[in-house]
Amino acid sequence: GKPLLTEYDALNDTTSPTLHIELRQTTKLRYYQKRALSRIFHNGRARSGIVVLPCGAGKTLLGIAACALIKKSTIILTSNSVSVEQWRVSLLQFSTVDPAQIVVLTSDAKSRLPDGPCIVCTTYTMISFSGQRSELAEEATNQIRARDWGLLIFDEVQFAPAPAFRRVTEQCRSHCKIGLTATLVREDNLIDDLHWMVGPKLDEANWQELQKNGFLARAKCSEVWCPMTLEFYRAFNHTVLRKLWTCNPNKLRACEYLIQFHEARGDKVIVFSDYLMALKVMAVSLKRPFISGDVPTAERVFILNKFKTDPSEKTIFLSKVGDNAIDIPCANVVIQISFNYASRRQETQRLGRILRPKPGLQQHSQYNAFFYSLASQDTPEIIYADKRQQYLIDQGYAYQIISLNKLPLEKANLVFSDPEKQKELLHSILISADSDDGSDVEVSTTYATESVL
Repeated sequence: GKPLLTEYDALNDTTSPTLHIELRQTTKLRYYQKRALSRIFHNGRARSGIVVLPCGAGKTLLGIAACALIKKSTIILTSNSVSVEQWRVSLLQFSTVDPAQIVVLTSDAKSRLPDGPCIVCTTYTMISFSGQRSELAEEATNQIRARDWGLLIFDEVQFAPAPAFRRVTEQCRSHCKIGLTATLVREDNLIDDLHWMVGPKLDEANWQELQKNGFLARAKCSEVWCPMTLEFYRAFNHTVLRKLWTCNPNKLRACEYLIQFHEARGDKVIVFSDYLMALKVMAVSLKRPFISGDVPTAERVFILNKFKTDPSEKTIFLSKVGDNAIDIPCANVVIQISFNYASRRQETQRLGRILRPKPGLQQHSQYNAFFYSLASQDTPEIIYADKRQQYLIDQGYAYQIISLNKLPLEKANLVFSDPEKQKELLHSILISADSDDGSDVEVSTTYATESVL
């Protein structure tokens, strides 16, 4: 059947206290954001539902604009504590809300809710967690459960149907629910549950139209095919299969070359790897900073801010924690050396890290953003890579295939061209006792292990 369409007459709601919030005069909405708002607010009533906007197209501002129109207490749910802070900063940047009315609730920051109307920025985990909490966290969540909320914003709404987070709609009683996402896809069958959890899809922007109008960077997508080295291919067995194709030295050499090439152009590069050994080996060998699930929030913020503001910091390595809701507008190159099997969502989110509009096109190129997916040939990784691309292909993107022999690797001075380095890496993989894939635990469970104590 069709999803239930709920409407909220916020203007005539005299029982809920009014939140004094307006968009600043300097805050300007783009035409597609105005269109999305018109789909949410119909005949003076707010409709619950989902808006799909590309990464970098201004989903946060759209959510703040919706809050400014409803003018009632609001909960904003997002996927991690870094993005909670980004929402807080954006609220102060784009709106006139009193800073004292913004409550941040994460594993690192907890406080009581004020008596009057307020905006709570928190994570899915903080609300849905059912285990033992600290006294302050328990008090704050009890206050949230006891209140009547005007608006509930689901940032990265595709996470909401996850088994760990489904209790969120029960914990937060709200008149209007708005889901924001760039990727309304999941690899399980739970995405349709959003129809009754949140509401129907109200609006979806056209990626190519936004790119043509300058609201998204012009991104070139490439898949680099990397043959397995003979030593790594000989070592194939079911226990370490994925680790071997991930750490294929030819793939690491290609990554290192692309880093050198783009750093020389003055680009800002993000390297993604789900597999932590590959992430840390490359980051340490190349003397570049990295962020994984076990890096504390304060250190993550420091590393990200340095990358954004320091011209000498040109490359950063990220595990899965960088996939969602992290704002790095300066980045214009993504290289992924390890990924979550056939996840279309992850592919799209990673491209989204570089889609914020850039100042201008380079004179020597029609593109100002570059996305590389590195895959080991003659392994299942090639099949996964093909499936991952389907959502972006549906949005009008095309992938160029680049063979490794087209890159001048022999002319470059590369750490991972050293045979001894390759043998050392292979030995480390083979002696690893665990049979798991070595992925970042924090996010492989969709942030469910984030501390709430």
